[in-house]
Amino acid sequence: MAEAKKQKLILWQLPMKRVLYALIPAVIASVYFYGWRALVILAIVNVVGFLTEFLFLRHRKEPATSAVFVSSFILALSLPPTIPYWMAALGALVGILFGKMAFGGFGKNVFNPAMVGRAFLYVSFGGQLTAAWANPFIAFPGGFARYQAAAADIIGQATPLSQFARGVSTPWLHLFLGNVSGSLGETSAVLLILGGLYIVWKKAAAWQIVVGGFAGFLAAQTAFWLTGLSSAGNPVYALFAGSFIFGVFFVITEPVSASQTTGTGRWIYGIFFGIMVVVIRTFSAWPAAVMFATLLANMFAPLLDYLIKQRKQQRKAA
Repeated sequence: MAEAKKQKLILWQLPMKRVLYALIPAVIASVYFYGWRALVILAIVNVVGFLTEFLFLRHRKEPATSAVFVSSFILALSLPPTIPYWMAALGALVGILFGKMAFGGFGKNVFNPAMVGRAFLYVSFGGQLTAAWANPFIAFPGGFARYQAAAADIIGQATPLSQFARGVSTPWLHLFLGNVSGSLGETSAVLLILGGLYIVWKKAAAWQIVVGGFAGFLAAQTAFWLTGLSSAGNPVYALFAGSFIFGVFFVITEPVSASQTTGTGRWIYGIFFGIMVVVIRTFSAWPAAVMFATLLANMFAPLLDYLIKQRKQQRKAA
């Protein structure tokens, strides 16, 4: 049993490392747009996340895995550039401890640990998560020559989705490149797409979940847009304006909390996630649609897998 568990840990290491490789461009972009403070936040979250898992597993004499760094990277990149250091550290502690270790550790978590940590910060310190942004650096060398970006005027420099809600559209090129106000690693669509395609190609992310997520998002967004809802914008603009691309490639595809049925289950799981992002964005007052949609999808994934397996067994019996 111990040897089998060890082999399972080894098997998961390479895909997790590939996710980290794919996130490096987004990390570099976060420093360019928001200064070296972004790297400090990333370091703090990773150190706290690793220590939390290490100390929890110490009495079992089990090693921490590279998966803890994936969760830490995703959490850090989903945070605003202006978040206080202690708050980022607290999010990492809660995310790893209650989102992963409380369920038994590696391979047993029901929810995405990074989104558990972010959800805790979101409900506890909403102002810091939704109304404290920074103006990105644009001209070279950008944030490579600065420690942090200037605090943004929330009225004039909110995130693209917040601006859209007030009838203001962000230029497409800015959305594509990422020089807009937002979370540390969620703004550069081109870098996230390249990194996302890499992990899909290397099979570190299930392509069915990614394609299903895009399909569900575009179908729901297009349907609401065509009905004339004022809160539902152009589907392509909505695709690039928020954190959906980051979520569909790097968040919802977290292998442990995602659907485990390789065919139908992953398709349904991805489509459900995409639809829920649109529904939450359109009808709620919460801009953190990807976070809530991920946790909802995680919650239903075990039931989805159970129902699909039961149906397959019934078909075999018949």
